[in-house]
Amino acid sequence: MNLFMLLFRQPDHDYLKASPMEMQALVRRWQDWVGGIAAQGRLADNGPRLSQDGKVLRADGAVLDGAFAEIGVTLGSFIVVRAGSLEEAAGVARGCPVLETGGSVEVRPVIC
Repeated sequence: MNLFMLLFRQPDHDYLKASPMEMQALVRRWQDWVGGIAAQGRLADNGPRLSQDGKVLRADGAVLDGAFAEIGVTLGSFIVVRAGSLEEAAGVARGCPVLETGGSVEVRPVIC
């Protein structure tokens, strides 16, 4: 099995406006999805959730506030999974809750 990083990108949302019940439901969907991956023995690393604060440094020397300053999309978190191929890893990513809110999952092989 090879390792693949699943990077979760989501459009800038103000999750502070979500009700506690909505946030609980979203967290539960994430827990269920990642738990299912772990139950299959595919979860290699449950990466941390990332803050929306950050800086982007560009080649021209510009420093922009916010980890999503130019594209309006936030890299929210990541996990590392085990899969036999890139296609198989993409299949693991298909049920990700970020896809329900207009986000995306980038699947990248990990080079060890």
